[in-house]
Amino acid sequence: MRRKIDPTLLELCLGILAYGVVFEIVLLFFSRNPAYSIGLWIGIILALAGACHMWWSLNRGLDLPQKAAVKSMSTQNIIRYVVIAAVLAALMCTDMANPIFAFCGYMGMKVSAYLNPLIHRLRAGREEQKDEISDGTVL
Repeated sequence: MRRKIDPTLLELCLGILAYGVVFEIVLLFFSRNPAYSIGLWIGIILALAGACHMWWSLNRGLDLPQKAAVKSMSTQNIIRYVVIAAVLAALMCTDMANPIFAFCGYMGMKVSAYLNPLIHRLRAGREEQKDEISDGTVL
């Protein structure tokens, strides 16, 4: 049995990937250093993994009682931050990729979250837009 991906997670991931492509085009316009591009795409992969992990932990936390949910969400947030810090620290210790551009790639999750209403409208098409109020609420 196939499970359908959550539409909000899909839109967030599409936004992260679109951010990565646009950032890469701008990056290639100014510099052709491969370490910058590698760092950017490491950050994009981290953002995609972080978005999926956040979706999973939110779904899991909503099924728990309040105290257990708070503890679970706090633990999952710390795990996400530790993974990001470990990857950035590893990039700082090696010359494989640029850690600043990896951080910029990870910020694609934030940009995608802000652009989510636009991405939703683009994905929805004309039929679904007729049933929406101006603030994006579906009737």
